[in-house]
Amino acid sequence: MMFKYSYNSLVYYGEDFARSVERLGRFGYDGIELVGEPSGYDYSEVRRLTADHGLKVSSICSIFNAQRDLGHPDKAVRMQAVNYVKEVAEMAAEVGAPTIIAAPVANMRIRELGSREEEWKWAVEGIRTAGEYASSLGVSLCIEAWNRFESYMLNRLDQAAAMRAEVGLANVGIMGDTFHMNIDESDAAEAIRQSGDALIHIHLADSNRAAPGTGHTDFVPILRSLKEIRYDGYLTFELLPAAADPFGVMERGGGREFFDRYTEQSIAYIKRIEAQLS
Repeated sequence: MMFKYSYNSLVYYGEDFARSVERLGRFGYDGIELVGEPSGYDYSEVRRLTADHGLKVSSICSIFNAQRDLGHPDKAVRMQAVNYVKEVAEMAAEVGAPTIIAAPVANMRIRELGSREEEWKWAVEGIRTAGEYASSLGVSLCIEAWNRFESYMLNRLDQAAAMRAEVGLANVGIMGDTFHMNIDESDAAEAIRQSGDALIHIHLADSNRAAPGTGHTDFVPILRSLKEIRYDGYLTFELLPAAADPFGVMERGGGREFFDRYTEQSIAYIKRIEAQLS
C-alpha cells in the first residue's frame, strides 16, 4: 500500500495555476488540492493541465469566512454558507475531485455568537443539506477540526467524528490536519487510529506549519497509524508562513521557500518515512 501525495495550491498564493501544476508534476506528486473559490478557475483548463502533468485533483479546500458560516445565528448567513458548499461540490464534480472540505463555523470564530447548542445543531443541519447534494454529484465531504485559536466548535478528531455521526450520511467523513492536531490532540497517532475509516482526508504540516522536517512533529507514528487503518486518501501538504497574516507575508514577497523548496522537501521527507515503514 503506497500513499498518494497532494499539495494545497492555497500555499502558492497569487501564482498562475499552470506554474503550480508544472511544479507538482516535476516533484512527483499525484494530485493538487484546489482552493474553494469556484469563480477563480477555468474548469476545462484545470482538467487539461492536470492531465498534461499526470495529476488528479485530490480535493477542494473550502474557505469559510464571516459570510460562510454554517453555524451562524443569522439564517441568511447559514443559507449562504450551504449554497457555497453546494457550489464547491459542483466544482469538485466538474474537475473530478472526490472530496471537499467543510468546517462548521467561520475560520477565526473562537466563540459562540448565541447558543452553543443551537450553533452545533445548525452546523449539523447545514452539513447534512450540503452533504446530500454532494452525494448526488458523487462527491464526499469531510469535516475538518481546527485548533482552538481558529475555531471554538471542533478542535479534535473525536469532536469531528461526533458531528459526523449526527449528520449521518455515508459520503460524509472527517479530516485531520497535523498542524492543528499538534496543538489540541494529546496523541495524534492514536486520534487517527480511533478515527478509523471515518478519516477520509488529511493535511500534513509540521508544528511550525512549514514543511515536515522543519519543526518538532514526529511523523513516524502518524504515518504508521495511517497505514494501520489502511488510509487510502491523499496526504495533502498545507503549509503556510508562521505569521498572523500568512497571505500578507506572501503579498509582500515573503515565503518563497513554500514554493519549489518546500514542495520538494515535503514529499521527499515523508516518502523516506513511508519507505522505512513498508
